[in-house]
Amino acid sequence: MRAVLMAGGSGTRLRPLTCDLPKPMVPVLNRPIAEHIINLLKRHGVTEVIATLHYLPDVMRDYFHDGRDLGIQITYAVEEEQPLGTAGCVKNIAELLKDTFLVISGDSITDFDIGAAIEFHKQKQSKATLILTRVPNPVEFGVVITDEEQRIRRFLEKPSTSEIFSDTVNTGTYILEPEVLEYLPEDEEKDFAKDLFPLLLEKGEPMYGYVAEGYWCDVGNLDTYRQSIYDALHNQVKVDWDYKEKSDNIWVGKNTYIHPSAKIESHVLIGSNCRIGAKVNIAAGTAIGDNVTIGAGSELKRPIIWNGVTIGEEVHLSPCTIARGTRVDRRAQILEGAVVGPLCTVGEEAQISPGVRIWPSKKIESGAIVNINLIWGGRAARNLFGQRGVSGLANIDITPEFAVKLGAAYGSTLKPNSQVLVSRDQRNVSRMVSRSLIAGLMSTGMNIQNLESTAIPIARTMTTSLKVDGGIHVRLHPDRPDYILIEFLDKQGINVSKSKEKKIEAAYFKEDLRRVAVQEIGRVSYPSQILDVYSKSFETHLNGSAIRHSNAKIVIDYVYAVSGAVLPRLLGKFGCDAVVLNASLNQIALSKVEREDLLVQLGQVVEALRANLGVQVSANGEQLILVDESGLPIAGELLTALMVNTIMTANPRSTVVVPVHASSAMEKIARRHDGKVLRTKANPTALMEASQNHPNVVLGGSGEMGFIFPQLHPGFDAMFTIAKLIEMLTIQERSLAQIRTDLPKVCHKSYTMRCPWSVKGALMRHLVESHPTGNLELIDGVKIIDPQRDNWILILPDAGEPIVHIFANSEDRDWVDRSLREYRMKVQNFIDSLT
Repeated sequence: MRAVLMAGGSGTRLRPLTCDLPKPMVPVLNRPIAEHIINLLKRHGVTEVIATLHYLPDVMRDYFHDGRDLGIQITYAVEEEQPLGTAGCVKNIAELLKDTFLVISGDSITDFDIGAAIEFHKQKQSKATLILTRVPNPVEFGVVITDEEQRIRRFLEKPSTSEIFSDTVNTGTYILEPEVLEYLPEDEEKDFAKDLFPLLLEKGEPMYGYVAEGYWCDVGNLDTYRQSIYDALHNQVKVDWDYKEKSDNIWVGKNTYIHPSAKIESHVLIGSNCRIGAKVNIAAGTAIGDNVTIGAGSELKRPIIWNGVTIGEEVHLSPCTIARGTRVDRRAQILEGAVVGPLCTVGEEAQISPGVRIWPSKKIESGAIVNINLIWGGRAARNLFGQRGVSGLANIDITPEFAVKLGAAYGSTLKPNSQVLVSRDQRNVSRMVSRSLIAGLMSTGMNIQNLESTAIPIARTMTTSLKVDGGIHVRLHPDRPDYILIEFLDKQGINVSKSKEKKIEAAYFKEDLRRVAVQEIGRVSYPSQILDVYSKSFETHLNGSAIRHSNAKIVIDYVYAVSGAVLPRLLGKFGCDAVVLNASLNQIALSKVEREDLLVQLGQVVEALRANLGVQVSANGEQLILVDESGLPIAGELLTALMVNTIMTANPRSTVVVPVHASSAMEKIARRHDGKVLRTKANPTALMEASQNHPNVVLGGSGEMGFIFPQLHPGFDAMFTIAKLIEMLTIQERSLAQIRTDLPKVCHKSYTMRCPWSVKGALMRHLVESHPTGNLELIDGVKIIDPQRDNWILILPDAGEPIVHIFANSEDRDWVDRSLREYRMKVQNFIDSLT
């Protein structure tokens, strides 16, 4: 017998799961609904299936092909134009239906005895037999009344509550004789229940109802979809399983690893090639697809997880549905009834509220709480910008598509025909992203000054030289080697202000993007003699005579992050002997451990060559770590203090700018030289703005972020820092080791701990309210000061991660250790009280 499988449905009530799948291809127990139906038909002697397709027809054809792998013949009939309805599409293939045939819906799960229904049809010599079942709430279905001979006397398609006259409903499965199709016109939209069956009843054709025993679920919405899977896992419906039953009602696929400490209840399905981490709890009713990873400590309370999903550590999943290829990061929560479409990313500690639907390919930012359906736009974010620009996983978060839209958003905030400088580091991924940004900018009418691969200090210098209206620099993130960082510059070369960031974010999220006419699309220029412009400025702000008389020998380590280094050429003009290490380009950034190993190697080379100093340059020319003549590294707070001391010695009664968390050694040094210390928020933009806008500033920055010489350009510049340091050491006739011994002795320690996004604001308010106002400083975070002893504690929430940093500063090491322990406990107790 032939069967017609009605597989054309788009499944709008199953959105977002059916955005890229026809409804019959939605998986139940890791195989499409249509496959369960085909297996049912095969069990009851059906040898050929004709699938009628309309919505995304290639998905089903590509999956089943000709049906040979399932042991059945499948042919396809595609409604190319408008849908013809359930009966119209069958009429369309009438020439293929010369004998009794079966029509079955492609969106239900059932184990009805189809063979018994066919036998009933033959015995009754029926022209049309409807397979019926009894349900407690028939409002969503066609209700049918039969007489004592099971002949149909009356039916009503999807009645209102007041119209219900039976609990026996139409299941969408029919056994028909081909002549009934003669009642249907050609190429018109017609429905079996609304059009053909009432007509057959009117014409007196023998039409019967077969009340089937067994399970039937119309997968008509997201709730019934989940319920069909729960029922199958609890053996309420007979289905074919792809996996072996590992233990009592626990089915596990091939090549799946389950950590011994994981707890799995009965009535659970885990697909093939999965990895289940330590201390994972999986409740009854959970269905996990193939190629799924579940991180340690996660709680799975009846979620439906499709193929290729990655679940991070300590994730909480209620009865929800997560479609293919989605990534759910650490400590995220997806609550009851929520649905996450395919290829989404749910960020760390994000929460998707009950019943919320997330459409495909969306990104939920870390810490975001999503209370409404996310349909338009690409992401649900707290912010697009973080501590320093826009960052994300290279080619996962920061993709070409994302960069095109981001470039268009930035261009839309500038006047048409504006000039925008674009530069990048030398890595291929940065080239890819910068080209995408350029495409987006050009689409809004921006003209591009493309510096291509250029160190960011040089790019900042060129913003004023080229008189551009803004700029973008793309590079690998200095602190996260798998991340891309995109920084936006104003016309002075400073990172754009928070208000400008908000305008770019608004244009991006609202998709308020300007599109210009073809003749107004921007052009791209490639400025020449870039290095000459920077070199001239570089030389102008140095005492060349002092450097030439230094006879300095320095060793520069580029940690495989640059090819064709600029600094040795600049220093060579002053007669310095620069020995270069690791100046080839590695497309994959080195890890922190690898950079530390190279720093040890640098110290050994400096000592062996008897060099004046060594320097490890990173962050595309912005950051550095020094090595003194003995091979000992100078980094972090020690480097900040050394630079402040050196520059203030040469410039008494001047001002230096440092971040709020810098140690009190800065004030002690300033007092020696009758100078001032200006503290700012702990972000690069704040340091650049303060260094540029306040009078008499000679140095800004820190050992962590780099150093700013505002007379040169407004950004961090490791190359100029090195040259200036050689100049200062020569004039002051001191070595790095001698300066190090002259620095004030201050104990400065920090500790970083996790803090949910939702708690950060309450934590800051609690700290402010629980300390005297006179002891507080609120530049950034909450600093609690003991003015009599120059001791302080700073609790600083991180702008980009769900963490807080605790800094303790004092000349008394015991006080620092004791205070760090005390405030770690206070912060943790407060977090625990709210979570």
